[in-house]
Amino acid sequence: MNGPTLLKVSANGLNLRVWEWNAQLRGAEPTLVLVHATGFHGRCWDSVIPHLGQRHVLAVDQRGHGGSDAVAFASWADFCADLAALLETLQVSQAVGVGHSMGGHATVGAAAVRPESYQRLVLIDPVILAPDYYRYPEQTSPVTDPVDHPVARRRSHFVSAEEMLERYDDRPPFCHFTPDSFAAYCHYALVQDQKAGDMKLACDPLYEATIYHTVSSNPGILQQVSQCSLPVHVVRAIEPPSAAALAGFRYSPTWPRLAAHFPQAQDHYHPELSHFMPMEAPEWVAGMILAPDRVKSREVSRA
Repeated sequence: MNGPTLLKVSANGLNLRVWEWNAQLRGAEPTLVLVHATGFHGRCWDSVIPHLGQRHVLAVDQRGHGGSDAVAFASWADFCADLAALLETLQVSQAVGVGHSMGGHATVGAAAVRPESYQRLVLIDPVILAPDYYRYPEQTSPVTDPVDHPVARRRSHFVSAEEMLERYDDRPPFCHFTPDSFAAYCHYALVQDQKAGDMKLACDPLYEATIYHTVSSNPGILQQVSQCSLPVHVVRAIEPPSAAALAGFRYSPTWPRLAAHFPQAQDHYHPELSHFMPMEAPEWVAGMILAPDRVKSREVSRA
């Protein structure tokens, strides 16, 4: 598979960045539209894409991530609207929508607005919560202000991507990523800070914390789930032993009954995997994207 081309797209009043592989194959096979998790970026799919064969692939930088505009948002519904507008602008139709974590939430919301853009969805540990979390949003956050969220205190500046690699190499969850996945995350997570003269996280820690803090801000997502007529595969990682355990990000945030709430969906529960499965088991995830009914459980190793 050839290296990607960078697209800069105006959609929903934003400048969004999209990475495109194999533009010459658009229309030959269904386009794969890959949407990343909170705090990540489109190039976090770099280790998955080589296992997808010769296909047209689009990997999106969501607002506030990678090279896309870091514009404030009112709720998670804005991320859904961004993706729907992007698909319309690029005239994407009959695609396979693949969303990880918050990207899964955005994919479902975009499919509700533009069902013609998709033929099926693969939701990898999507952040779509049980109904009570939307009725009582105070259950979802231990803090009352995103500035107090632990993520807001993340280190945001580095001399280089190499320094970031060295700093986080032995720390979870990064120590569980494959080397290629970890390198791609670090190299594309940083942008030049002209004022400070070093590199900074493209997704500002406070912006990331605000996304986590507003996780229950789009209750309409459950109605969109129930009205989605597309075939859907919900892939879930290990379930948390308690609600408090979700703060560590290793466990699945997905409502365990989510697949049953779609009109036609299959649930794939894999307790041997963590929430970061695209970076920990990229070849396995590629198999799940291409042929989810044939994929078996597997052990994950950083090799």
